[in-house]
Amino acid sequence: MAVPDLLRRLLTAPGPSGYETAASAIWREAASSFAEVEGDTLGSSTARVPGTGGGPTLAVLGHIDEIGLMVTHADENGFLSFLRVGGWRADVLVGQRLELLTSKGSLSGVVGRKASRPLRRGEEFPRVELEDLHLDIGARSREEALELVAIGDVAVIAGEPVELANGRIASRSLDNRLGAYVALEAARRVADAGGPGDVVAVAAVQEEIGDFGGARTSVFALEPQVALAVDITGATDAPGGDPKIDGAAVLGAGPILNRGSTIAPRVFDLLVEAAEGEGIPHAVNVSAGSTHTDMDAAYLSRAGIATGLVSIPIRYTHSPVETVALEDVEASIRLVAAFADRLRPGLELAR
Repeated sequence: MAVPDLLRRLLTAPGPSGYETAASAIWREAASSFAEVEGDTLGSSTARVPGTGGGPTLAVLGHIDEIGLMVTHADENGFLSFLRVGGWRADVLVGQRLELLTSKGSLSGVVGRKASRPLRRGEEFPRVELEDLHLDIGARSREEALELVAIGDVAVIAGEPVELANGRIASRSLDNRLGAYVALEAARRVADAGGPGDVVAVAAVQEEIGDFGGARTSVFALEPQVALAVDITGATDAPGGDPKIDGAAVLGAGPILNRGSTIAPRVFDLLVEAAEGEGIPHAVNVSAGSTHTDMDAAYLSRAGIATGLVSIPIRYTHSPVETVALEDVEASIRLVAAFADRLRPGLELAR
C-alpha cells in the first residue's frame, strides 16, 4: 500500500511546535478544495464543512506539530548547543541527520556526541545524556556558524517515509501528522456525502510542548457541541509492550476508542456504534484522568464540551522510525466520518 501523496507531503514538511508554517500551508491548501479554511494567531488551521440537517457542530482535532530541536549557542569551533522541542530521548538523537530551518532556507546538519576515552576491559558504554550531544553543521568557527544559523532556529530529523511490508510505513512526525490528516480526510468525506451538522477539521499547533495551546484556543473559538481528538498511542504488539498496563494497541487491528473519566459516555457509545455499524475493527482502551492529548484541553473548554478520543497505534513513538499500518489510518478516517453522520438534531450529550 503506497503512502497517500498528501500524507507523504505532510510527513516530510518540517514543523516543530511553534514553527508549523510549512506543514500547515500544505494542510490548508488541501482543505481549500472542499471546505471553508481559516487560520488563527497561533497558527492553527480550521476547515469547515457546513451541515445540511441542523445537527450539532463537531470539531475534529489533530495536532500538526512535531518534536524537534532548537539552537541555543554556538561555541568557538562552530558546534551548536540545543534544547529539545518536545520529548526527544538522548539515545535516539545520537548520529541523526538534521534539517535546520533558517532565514536563508534549509540547512543540513548532524547530531554529534562528545568524544570519550576508550573503554577498559569489562566496562559498559556510558549512558547517553543530552549534555553529551551537539549539532554539527560543518562550520569552522562561531562566526561562521552564526552566519548560517541564528539562535532560536529549529531543526527536525531529515528523511523520507519508508514503505515496509504489509502496508506499513516508518517515518518521523507520524505523531501527529496522522491526526491532522485523518481530520482533514474525514471532513472531505463528509463534504462529499453530506452530514447533519457542521464538521470542522482542526490542524492544531503546539501540542508537543505541553499545554495543548492550539487545541485550547481553537475549541474556544469554534464553540462546538462535540469534539474528537485524533492522536497516536504506543502499540503494545512490539517487544516490551504490555497490554495489561497500556491496553491493547495492535498494528492492523483498527483504531483505539478511548473510554474514561473525562470522555463523554454518549460520544464513546456513538463511536462504538459507528465502528460496529460500518464493520470497522477497533479496540477499547481506558484513561482514568489525563489522556495526554488535545482532548484534555477540549473537554474543559468554556462550560464543557462532549469529547471523545480516537487513537491510532504506532510503534517507536518519538523516534525517526515511528511505524503505522496504513489500513488503521484509513479505518480511522471512515470511523470519524461515520461518527459525524450520527450527530443528529436533538442528540442528548449531557451526562
